[in-house]
Amino acid sequence: MRGKGRLNQNAGIISCAASLFAIAAGLLFGLLLLYLFNSPYAYSGFIKILTSGLANTERFGKVLYQSAPLLMTGLAVSFAFKTGLFNIGATGQYTIGAFFSLTAAISFQLPWWAALIMAMVGGAVWGAIPGLFKAYFNVNEVITSIMFNWIGLYAVNLIITNMPVMLDNAWRTGGTRDRTAMLKHANLDALIPKLGLDELLGTNYVNIGIFVAILLALITWVILQKTTFGYELKACGYNRSAGEYAGVNSRRNIVLSMMISGALAGAGGGIYYLSGTAQYTLVKNLLPMGFNGIPVALLANSHPLGTIFSSLFISVVQVGGEALQPEFSREIIDIIIAAIIYLSAFSLLMRTMLAKLFSGRKKQVADDFGAEPAQEENA
Repeated sequence: MRGKGRLNQNAGIISCAASLFAIAAGLLFGLLLLYLFNSPYAYSGFIKILTSGLANTERFGKVLYQSAPLLMTGLAVSFAFKTGLFNIGATGQYTIGAFFSLTAAISFQLPWWAALIMAMVGGAVWGAIPGLFKAYFNVNEVITSIMFNWIGLYAVNLIITNMPVMLDNAWRTGGTRDRTAMLKHANLDALIPKLGLDELLGTNYVNIGIFVAILLALITWVILQKTTFGYELKACGYNRSAGEYAGVNSRRNIVLSMMISGALAGAGGGIYYLSGTAQYTLVKNLLPMGFNGIPVALLANSHPLGTIFSSLFISVVQVGGEALQPEFSREIIDIIIAAIIYLSAFSLLMRTMLAKLFSGRKKQVADDFGAEPAQEENA
């Protein structure tokens, strides 16, 4: 089994190197943009992007606050990738999860943990629909999930518009114009508890949402790596025909995979909007959090534990970008952050290229792996 271990080790090294190269490419592109837009402050601005999110406890608290929903949407995309599906509908499931959690909190006065469960239920239901189309009609899940992003957005806006208890004069949920008191006016128990983290870090943003997200990431890893159910999901994703030949119910697993992925994205919406520092605004644009989960998943090579670190990195970049004002305008900052995030998504391409470069070494490892069982048998 020594050859197999070396093969897995090489694959891990290639995956890590690809992610690091992708991050470096994105950061260098951002530095180039800074020089083009405002060269005297380019280097100092670049340093701010990398360090401002960790410069003090207040900003670090905001990093944790922003990374929690980002981790959940990245985890949703990663789970679908691992089971052979491309869930590009995480933003719709995130929106439905946010709506379910806010409805449970404001209209039904449920505590935060019950509202968070409702968020996962909403995301699971919305994720199941593309899964059903894929499983029973062989409709590509990318097409249906994109369509249901928009359907979910407009459905939520329409329903909230006809729920006076969810609206205020600023067209935001919560019954108050104060953005920092979204649920305080409606239901104090619906706020995700801070457990003293706000006093420790000196910011009102942080709560235990990041620990809930990390716990869900650990549970997801256990399901995929340590359970028969997870093995069946991955087997079906790698080769549906082979899975069916082995007795795996592929249709059921496709639907379940999309439901679990949707539940994770929905939990992200719940964590974000139950924080007490964010309000759902009726807009006609898709929420970007679901799409930002795609580069999180790609940077982590779809590994549930890797998404924890990739989401933290992207959150650090986002908080660091906010510190560039007033030297740089907000629009330039958005372009730089978008370039860094989305160039990071090329880690998959870089991983393929690095794998080809090391194909000779991998062939040598494969030869060693094939020779060792015979030696053990002779022994």
